[in-house]
Amino acid sequence: MIPRYARKEMTDIWEPATKFKIWYEIEAHACDAQADLGVIPRENAEAVWKARDVEFDVARIDEIEAVTKHDVIAFLTHLAEHVGSDEARFVHQGMTSSDVLDTCLNVQLARAADILIADVEKVLAALKKRAVEHKMTVRVGRSHGIHAEPTTMGLTFARFYAEFDRNLARLKAAREEVATGAISGAVGTFANIDPAVEEHVCEKLGLKPEPISTQVIPRDRHAMFFATLGVIASSIENVAIEIRHMQRTEVLEGAEFFSMGQKGSSAMPHKKNPVLTENLTGLARLVRMTVIPAMENVALWHERDISHSSVERGIGPDATVTLDFALNRLAGVVDKMIIYPENMLENMNKFPGLVMSQRVLLALTQAGVSREDAYSMVQRNALKVWEERLDFQELLLNDPEVVAALGEDGIRAKFDMDYHTKHVDTIFKRVFGDA
Repeated sequence: MIPRYARKEMTDIWEPATKFKIWYEIEAHACDAQADLGVIPRENAEAVWKARDVEFDVARIDEIEAVTKHDVIAFLTHLAEHVGSDEARFVHQGMTSSDVLDTCLNVQLARAADILIADVEKVLAALKKRAVEHKMTVRVGRSHGIHAEPTTMGLTFARFYAEFDRNLARLKAAREEVATGAISGAVGTFANIDPAVEEHVCEKLGLKPEPISTQVIPRDRHAMFFATLGVIASSIENVAIEIRHMQRTEVLEGAEFFSMGQKGSSAMPHKKNPVLTENLTGLARLVRMTVIPAMENVALWHERDISHSSVERGIGPDATVTLDFALNRLAGVVDKMIIYPENMLENMNKFPGLVMSQRVLLALTQAGVSREDAYSMVQRNALKVWEERLDFQELLLNDPEVVAALGEDGIRAKFDMDYHTKHVDTIFKRVFGDA
């Protein structure tokens, strides 16, 4: 977790003080449930709530852990210092450390997911706004980085919107999958604690009881969660790469907003570099690198080992904090992005008329020319456009075979730009509905 790429709302979830507060709530709610079952005295359960407003001393817990070499025991010892050793003697009754650790982690991941869901919704709002704004702003589509056929800037934004809409659904599903809790005791058999305790604690914390745990909550849930974050990170990079390409000097169809006083280079005062989207590409790599460790955490020895523990202490904060920052940065980039429609048309016309080659090809085949011959007729003229920057339409009008097949008016009719935008409304309705 790097402070430079962190927002307080998300980092607060992973602060030790927050963790200990969740641990406390787990233990206190468990005591309530145990009292309801008559396992422990009601007054002891009520005594635990005396620490409700306590700010747990992280340094003191660390001091105790330095001796006990056990974080949960250190916390319970510190809790007893506030509640009283006699009053606290039933805390953690029938529970094991993973009941606290795993349930807490899933509370934190669910809270992090709620923030990330709001972040994705910000990105969606920015993408939709720009898509509508540039619905019919024509630009050349590219495949392999080479001019292909006309499209619109609105469709570019719309396809990114659709991708992030899928990501929103994935993230909501991942949140639901990871939002489980386990208060099932050693090896998960409930031998020393009633399943009703788990149900009560989970209800209070907004979780669902884990259907079957061992001594840990199954880590395939977490693998799914981090894999989803990795997919979202890749989508961030997908948008960032497009913007970086558009900002290249020889393209300049779009660019990041360049603020007053901003400097692009320490050496070259003329530079306007796509630093934000380059940064997003790097942040996406950081999020994705948490996915493989999460996958490898799925396989644990028997009912439990702690090989996953050190991994999750790192990837939990790192992935969620970094992705939160990246999503907010992306929303800002898209919202303030500068679009250059004139440059889009200029770029399309660098090879005049060439993007209409497929339409001419199809017209020739419909006129009775074999596809092989039609391809040859179009390509021989297209190559002259590539090599000599001649006008494709004029070349076709001077090609006797093409004129014989299509006629001059037929050739000219194939260079209508509106032909390529006639179904934009249909695509927009598919993506955005009737809104």
